[in-house]
Amino acid sequence: MRWTLKALPDKEKVKQLANELQISNTLASILCQRNIETFKQAKSFFRPSLKDIHNPFLMKDMDIAVARIETAIANNERILVYGDYDVDGTTAVSLVASYLKTLTLNIATYIPDRYAEGYGVSYAGIDFAEDNDFSLIIALDCGIKAIEKVAYATEKNIDFIICDHHKPGDEIPKAVAVLNAKRTDCNYPFDELCGCGVGFKLIQALGTKRNQTIDYFIPYLDLVATAIAADIVPMNGENRVLAYYGLEVINKKPRNGIKAIIHQVNKTTLTITDVVFTIAPRINAAGRMKHGNYAVELLTEMDFDTAVSFAADIEIFNADRKDLDKKITDQALIQIIDNDEETRFSTVVYQEDWHKGVIGIVASRLIEKYYRPTLVFTKSGNKLAASARSVKGFDVYNALHACEEFIEQFGGHKYAAGLTLLPENYENFKNKFEEVVAKTIDKKLLTPEIAIDAEIELSEITPKFFRIIQQMEPFGPLNMHPVFKSSCVRDNGYGKQVGADKTHLKLNVFQGDNKQTFGAIGFNLGNKISHVHNDFDIAYTLDENNWNGNKNIQLMLKDLK
Repeated sequence: MRWTLKALPDKEKVKQLANELQISNTLASILCQRNIETFKQAKSFFRPSLKDIHNPFLMKDMDIAVARIETAIANNERILVYGDYDVDGTTAVSLVASYLKTLTLNIATYIPDRYAEGYGVSYAGIDFAEDNDFSLIIALDCGIKAIEKVAYATEKNIDFIICDHHKPGDEIPKAVAVLNAKRTDCNYPFDELCGCGVGFKLIQALGTKRNQTIDYFIPYLDLVATAIAADIVPMNGENRVLAYYGLEVINKKPRNGIKAIIHQVNKTTLTITDVVFTIAPRINAAGRMKHGNYAVELLTEMDFDTAVSFAADIEIFNADRKDLDKKITDQALIQIIDNDEETRFSTVVYQEDWHKGVIGIVASRLIEKYYRPTLVFTKSGNKLAASARSVKGFDVYNALHACEEFIEQFGGHKYAAGLTLLPENYENFKNKFEEVVAKTIDKKLLTPEIAIDAEIELSEITPKFFRIIQQMEPFGPLNMHPVFKSSCVRDNGYGKQVGADKTHLKLNVFQGDNKQTFGAIGFNLGNKISHVHNDFDIAYTLDENNWNGNKNIQLMLKDLK
């Protein structure tokens, strides 16, 4: 691990903010690092307000999209709500469809089959719309590159409204309306909404005419918060407000589908981290193992007992998914070793029988072992399909762009993308991708980084200090859980390896002459037990350990030296 101490902000700004908020300089410094430098900015950060949600009509084409939907409702046209099979797509479809059903009965949903149709808008989906007399398709979390598909639909007199957040190409599809804040000609104030977030702006705009204020839409925010968490979009600006209120809905009055998942896993109060690791994988498991329709049915189910039954099925899909991703990861690791590819700058592996639904997870698992840009390929019809994942600081989307001569189709983000190519181009692509990564990656990015917000004494960790850290939630990109470093700490002598295979580390640490100890847990740090016999440095976040009704501040170790 590469420990990097973040740049210290301006001392005067820190001092002033500490005085205004009556907090420690350390906390004020962490806020300033996040561009929260005034009392007013701190107030809107710590007390997110729905008043800070932007007017949806600031988004280009929103007025056209709303007018087209209103026409469809007035003329009793059939509307197909279409979305991708991942969490962002299925939550977006559930959100828009459930709202539109309050306005018209002529609504149906469509999730493409991951295996038969692949990612995004499909010809099969458009044919389905034609066969069933749909004259309007609202595409969510996909469509920004579907130029030929939209043209195909236009020939069949089917209109498209695209709600997407992926990077547009040079050409925008000729749809009736294209809602995407990343368009260069769109002046919407916040361009990091997820697909479900764009869908939320659409229903918010439709509600304006009906005098439905933002408060009317609060019950929909459990879906938006789930998508924000799962899609790992920046947790600042509008996303922070939507996630904050969405988390409240999840914990107080979630829709039946989310309530059924929580019931299944027996959680009480969920943080955004719980949403990422508990709710999102289960929603995703439907699209990975069976079909994304299961997720939409779960998330739109009005009867709780039926939702519980759906959630139980999805629990089985999720267990199957875990078994499968472990098996494929093991096979991929053997392939890397057998082919003597451990010293490359990239990982590219392929096996034709790998399950397409889990190759993205496998790519992430491989990065845990070999920290470098990674692609995992499998056979999909007569082509090869891959999921790409990257390391912090390296844009895998741009790297794929540099290899496009060998690619049929690709799309995605800086850190995650998908692509297809012809089997005969696999070796050429693999060599070209390695060449591009080797030439363009800063070699230090191949060592995982721990970005440290502040170096502190353990004595600074008081209940008030911890309470203020907790109020910085929800955490996510651009508002990560603060990481601290403390130097020359000692274990009280009872440090031990824990877990079935001794992979974790449990310590009680103190510093200097101050004998106050803090419990510390380091997941997957069991092999560092030898470091704790003398003084050592720790990098960690703060958490609450709740055991037998007793609550204590606990250090979550990220690394120790």
